[in-house]
Amino acid sequence: MGINTERDLEANLQIGPTDHGMVRLFIDAGELEIPMDFSPEEAEEIAEEIRAAAAAARTVK
Repeated sequence: MGINTERDLEANLQIGPTDHGMVRLFIDAGELEIPMDFSPEEAEEIAEEIRAAAAAARTVK
């Protein structure tokens, strides 16, 4: 399975700061909860990767 494999799964994504100065991505998929904490610098790198992926996706037809 890879990034292009479709799945019939619903999940919610929440993003916000923690009280410890980290940025948390929190994924809730029913009984599965995944909290992922990143430093602000790591979060900015992830944001850049998301923007680059969005730009690349716009070129796909």
